[in-house]
Amino acid sequence: MNLKEKFEELRRDLLNPNGPQISTMNNYSFAILQYEPEEEFAMRQQVNDLVSEMRQLGWRVKNVDLLDLMLRRLKEENSSEIQEFIEGEKELYKSDGIDSSLEYLKDIMVKDLEGPQGIALDVIKEIETLVGNNDPKQTIVFISRAGALYPFYRTSGLLRYLDGRTGRIPVILLYPGSRPGVTSLSFMGEYQPDSDYRPRIY
Repeated sequence: MNLKEKFEELRRDLLNPNGPQISTMNNYSFAILQYEPEEEFAMRQQVNDLVSEMRQLGWRVKNVDLLDLMLRRLKEENSSEIQEFIEGEKELYKSDGIDSSLEYLKDIMVKDLEGPQGIALDVIKEIETLVGNNDPKQTIVFISRAGALYPFYRTSGLLRYLDGRTGRIPVILLYPGSRPGVTSLSFMGEYQPDSDYRPRIY
């Protein structure tokens, strides 16, 4: 199934007359739309087209940009600490090469991104702005720019932390990676395939 066909199927399921049909499980309104990393810009165009149509039909649509949330978290750090991170990465790159400097950054970033108090909490706060005042059958959240967090974050735990925190609003994770098996995904096509995904995968 190509990217356009995936979005056509997602569109049909979202606009079902009986309400969004993106999941076969009750009280679990999550889905993943997988695309190849090199399709990033084509994917954005497909999302823009779908969002425009849904808004014209009266839907409330929110895009949660993971890159934006990560940058916000970094800006909350003390500016002297940020400068220290930058200098440390530069020094390691000069002395030991890119692998060491990347590991250094990953060790720093993981505390801000991983776990229930990491970026998942920021996503929950964004979704909570829609809960209560909007009809879940005409509200949707897209989680985008996951690829910008590679290699500092893996998305497999994100939906687990969101479970039960979305007010039954449908949430679609736009997932850059490969799909080596029916229920397995490889983030950015670089990590070992992970089958720890409950949501439907488009």
